[in-house]
Amino acid sequence: MKGKVGINGILLFEIIIILISCVPERTDAQTCENNCASKNVGNCSCHVTCEPLGTCCGDYRNFCLEVSPHSGTLLGGTDITILKSSFEPSSAIRCRFNTDVETTGYVDSERNGHCISPLLYETGWIPFEVSTDNGVNYNRHGTWLSVHHSKMDPRFKILLLNATKWQYYGTPNTGGSLAMVWNTSFVSADAVNVELWGYREKGEPYSSSWEPEWSFLYTLGKAVPNNGSFGFVPSPAKKPFSDWEVGAIRVSPSTQPEGAWNINAMWSGVHALAWHLEEEFRKDSAAWALDKCLRWHETELKLPNFLSEIADCPCTLAQARADTGRFHTDYGCDIEKGSVCTYHPGSVHCVRAIQASPKYAAGQQCCYDSTGAQVLTADSIGGSTPDRGHDWGSPPFKKPPRVPGVSHWLYDVISFYYCCLWSDNCSYYFTHRPSSDCKTYKTPKPGIVFGDPHVITFDGSSYTFNGRGEYYLLHSTHKQLTIQGRTKPVAFENGTLAKATGLSAVAMQEDNSDIIEIRTTDRQDHLEVLRNQQVLSFSEQSWMDLKGVFLYSAVPQNVTVMFPSGAGVELRGRGGVMSASVLLPEEFRNHTHGLLGLMNDSPEDDFVFKNGTILPAERRSPEDLFHFGANWAITNESSLFTYDNQYLLDNYYFAEKHDSSFIPAYTVTVPPEDPLFADMVRLCNENEFCKYDTLTAQSLKMGNATRISFQSHMSLVKDLEPVISCGWLPPPNNGKKEGTTYLAGAAVKFSCDDGQVLSGSAERTCQDDGNWSGDTTHCVSDNTLGIVLGSVFGAITLITMIVIIALHSRKQKRNARTTKQVVGELSMLR
Repeated sequence: MKGKVGINGILLFEIIIILISCVPERTDAQTCENNCASKNVGNCSCHVTCEPLGTCCGDYRNFCLEVSPHSGTLLGGTDITILKSSFEPSSAIRCRFNTDVETTGYVDSERNGHCISPLLYETGWIPFEVSTDNGVNYNRHGTWLSVHHSKMDPRFKILLLNATKWQYYGTPNTGGSLAMVWNTSFVSADAVNVELWGYREKGEPYSSSWEPEWSFLYTLGKAVPNNGSFGFVPSPAKKPFSDWEVGAIRVSPSTQPEGAWNINAMWSGVHALAWHLEEEFRKDSAAWALDKCLRWHETELKLPNFLSEIADCPCTLAQARADTGRFHTDYGCDIEKGSVCTYHPGSVHCVRAIQASPKYAAGQQCCYDSTGAQVLTADSIGGSTPDRGHDWGSPPFKKPPRVPGVSHWLYDVISFYYCCLWSDNCSYYFTHRPSSDCKTYKTPKPGIVFGDPHVITFDGSSYTFNGRGEYYLLHSTHKQLTIQGRTKPVAFENGTLAKATGLSAVAMQEDNSDIIEIRTTDRQDHLEVLRNQQVLSFSEQSWMDLKGVFLYSAVPQNVTVMFPSGAGVELRGRGGVMSASVLLPEEFRNHTHGLLGLMNDSPEDDFVFKNGTILPAERRSPEDLFHFGANWAITNESSLFTYDNQYLLDNYYFAEKHDSSFIPAYTVTVPPEDPLFADMVRLCNENEFCKYDTLTAQSLKMGNATRISFQSHMSLVKDLEPVISCGWLPPPNNGKKEGTTYLAGAAVKFSCDDGQVLSGSAERTCQDDGNWSGDTTHCVSDNTLGIVLGSVFGAITLITMIVIIALHSRKQKRNARTTKQVVGELSMLR
């Protein structure tokens, strides 16, 4: 019996083993739950590239979330729909942003999950997690783009009609009703509450206790029909509400408690709350504002001086618009949008330094007039002004003065209202916010890769490199900046491939920033942007704050990338290929390698190989330059590129980084009788790059794109030519000056008020050595001059009398000596 049982036991064990082997493997290893961004999860993927490659795990979109909209104001309230994922109606959804800010979500009638974005004190891509069990487990992951409220598309904001009236309400001749409108589709409610929220900062400035605070103040309208408009006649606020001078209006469902945090809502822009200030403001706004201005002045005297560490302004409007790595359009004064410069009258365009200053997170603003000259606050109320708080904030955000927008409002904007707009006391404001001139500004150096492709280095050397593969356009140990380019063969209009290539993708990174990649698409000249291998959409915003990098793309054909070092990269889709312009500040001097050469103002050593040897001038034939370019091929280990389709895998990842089998046409000709020849000559004139690309691609369209890229680069080089500034010249006391341009060749003339006489130079010219000609100018009164001249004449008379007396005395002494001598001689004769 024992033996029989033993045999049966063994058989049973074997059967169990067989049954277990027939059961499918556990799917734990095949799930994307808590595995988002993993390339290998068993034999499937949860990486962002898995969808185009078709390798995603089955539950990829259940746990690695795609949402719409993907962005919204940092003030919160955006209703975010989770796409491509179904939820149980009974799910208790909680959403957690940045691991610490929680909001309540919900499931709609179509089983779509929703999150509500919270009030944040930062911009950029914010990680968030979703729980379906009321916060017990957070196992679904996504990212959300928090946007500066001023950079939001107007359709996502409450619009204050006649905004100037809102911000001057209570000053002389400004009163009556105020009105606002909004898009009702962004607030899911039949009735809404219209609320006022205020912003302030508490604690000791520049200490660990310095904290930001948004706070609900009071309701302007309760249970208002959600028809997209609201109007009211404001009353002066009482203490303590009237102490809040900066804030925004929120519209939220009336079913929610007044002042509830992180609920579905829309916001107005941040603004000066003139319309709600205390009764004293309405009685005498100028006196009230002067008192505030003086208090601000006293506070500023106690705060650290940030002016020494902010960036210098460009000297001209052309330089300011060309230096795209360090400066960007100030949306409050934009020449492209009609130059409505509320805070800078007389200016036509302003730019802001993209990066905040290193220690105090301060900002720089530079404004220019219609002549292209910089406007200075010493000459005009509309001049350039530095900022204690950078308008766009500064990483790591969250604490003053780095909170985007609102820190700037508290320390730089509302004070401008106190001293300049609500009263006439700008001298106090400009004492603490004087314009920075451009005396020490240094322009960046541009280099470009364009066309088939052609390269113009930072030092102006030009050559053609038609390699097929992936290469270093730039590698720099300074700030660890790397820019890589991918090329592909150019296609004839009939679809066949030419013996030439063009840029199809550019990838870049500085230090440990996000990796940014821009590549061409099937849509003519449209560019696709990727962040860390994930495609970005600019359908909702044109500006993005990312980790260690900023992006701007107003149209699909253009993308600008800006790094903290001041390096800027402009990508343009033209003629089926891409052009890449790179601008580097002076700090990169002698620290660049790659196809764009060594930046040191010496074209002779531009062609440096990886091993440090230089291609000599006598060996720079097209073939030699081709081998030079091939030397700068990257490796898979150093690649920043994304390989998310089979073509890219086969032709770039698993293939040689430089395709040695691809031999380009080093030269190309066409018989004069060819119809293309005459058209090419008319189009290209003397532009050899245009001629080459027209002939290699057999396309006037391609040639024209190359011509435009070349002309744009030469215009950029011209705009960035250094200019000499002699610095600001003051008018003399009791006098005037004519001229507010301080660049080489500019003249400033001086005159004196009635009853005053000019002393010194009546005209001074800025010289090429950076110094003003002539002598310092003064104005003195006629009486003063008479006294001075009388004193001078008196002194001359006195001196003359003293000389005459001295001469007379000397003569008398001489005569006395002579008489004595004669007497002595007579005595001897006796």
